[in-house]
Amino acid sequence: MQPTATVLVYSDDSRTREQVRLATGRRPAPDVPQVEFVECATPAAVLAELDKGGIDVCVLDGEAVPMGGMGMCRQIKDEVFQAPPVLLLMGRPQDAWLATWSRADAAVTLPVDPVEFASALASLLRRKRLIGA
Repeated sequence: MQPTATVLVYSDDSRTREQVRLATGRRPAPDVPQVEFVECATPAAVLAELDKGGIDVCVLDGEAVPMGGMGMCRQIKDEVFQAPPVLLLMGRPQDAWLATWSRADAAVTLPVDPVEFASALASLLRRKRLIGA
């Protein structure tokens, strides 16, 4: 049985969550595990899933309502012990400074570009595997 990675996707917009799933496919790169998704539409659902454990990477929509992914990322990094790496989806490239403020591990712009997104996600999955967190 092949190992799998669990990716939490937070967005109040089902189309954004779908873009993430489609850009990832079964796996974002040949050298990383296949991906299973946990989809969340609310901040409470994100925190509940993180409390359960087993999340390898979080993908957070910076444009989500009522709480954007940047604020959610900052909260995760402050409150979740050994928080998983976070890939932030930004509305504009000019928001890169906010991604830094939120302590995101990587950021890409919306709409999701499949090549850019898959590369960023694969990089976080590789890093997680190497550090064994």
